[in-house]
Amino acid sequence: MADSWFETLKGRGPKRIAHWEHWSCPDAETYISGIDYYEHPKLCREKMLEIYPFLDKVFYMPADDTPKEKLDYEVVSVDENGHWHVRWGDTISTGWDFGSEFTSIEQVFEYSPLAANPDLLDEDKIYMQLMQQVPAEYGDKAPDEGSCMPYWYNTMFMWPLLTFGWELFLETCLDDRFERIMDEFTEINRHVFRSAARLPVNFFLCHDDIANTRGPVCSPAWMHKYIFPRYEEFWDILKSGGKQVVFMSDGNVNAFVDDIMACGASGIIAEPSTDYKTIARKYENCFIAGEGDNRVLSRNNPDEIKSMVLDMVETANMSGGYMMCIGNQIPWNVPPEALKYYFDLSSELGYRTKGVKG
Repeated sequence: MADSWFETLKGRGPKRIAHWEHWSCPDAETYISGIDYYEHPKLCREKMLEIYPFLDKVFYMPADDTPKEKLDYEVVSVDENGHWHVRWGDTISTGWDFGSEFTSIEQVFEYSPLAANPDLLDEDKIYMQLMQQVPAEYGDKAPDEGSCMPYWYNTMFMWPLLTFGWELFLETCLDDRFERIMDEFTEINRHVFRSAARLPVNFFLCHDDIANTRGPVCSPAWMHKYIFPRYEEFWDILKSGGKQVVFMSDGNVNAFVDDIMACGASGIIAEPSTDYKTIARKYENCFIAGEGDNRVLSRNNPDEIKSMVLDMVETANMSGGYMMCIGNQIPWNVPPEALKYYFDLSSELGYRTKGVKG
């Protein structure tokens, strides 16, 4: 049987619409499967896939059935450094300390990304790190229909954001001195993407949170100076290695869709604030995912959930590259009965009812 993800990423999605879900809701797994996720995590997920086989790419399957510690219903804490930690799926989030080493604008402009990241200049070492995301059975050549998709989180925009933190990034990014810093981050990524181009895979995921729910973080002019030319360069490197590029971002990327596609991406996964139907109309059978909304699930209104699913199916009928996806995550506190209804409706209605071009 053909891999539904592979077929969809190639723009020829099968009748059964594939799912890409950002899953972190173990209580829903217990509710749906009837098997306590914390007592029997592997058995629970096996039952989930028996009930909903179209979720085969969603779940990481535990190696064994070793019980997991069950968290309190809601966990919120602050550590000695003032970092907040909250429940995230079956674990606790790490604290946001990006930029904590920088306290002034002067420190930003004294910083050298190349000097600070020597390991990311060794392409053999980078390659071995990226290979940890590739199944061992792939060997040294991607299967003809293999849909494994390694990723790089800091495609370009995330580098200064995660290095300096939001405030100092926004305070310094318009200064002419920032150009040298971005040039050094670019040089790091040349090594990364040359390494990625060697991987035995057919697809590569490039992540940058270039938008929030209201739209772009930085102006089009800034993006065209510092970001998009680098995307084009990096993605040309990947494509020269036979890779198809998928782009991922938070938020509403409507303002930058044309730029992303012009740089060489085959499609976009983002959040429900993005207009996926417009993308489907303009870019024939391109990959798109993220239209579903966890706020709809959280309200737990069956009519609203059904309307959302029907709307997603409508977009799938417009593009052979469409996957069903709750784009703003499925966190631990989404009502389990709402998720069950979403997946039950997907079982019943999640089919393309007419052919798409391609």
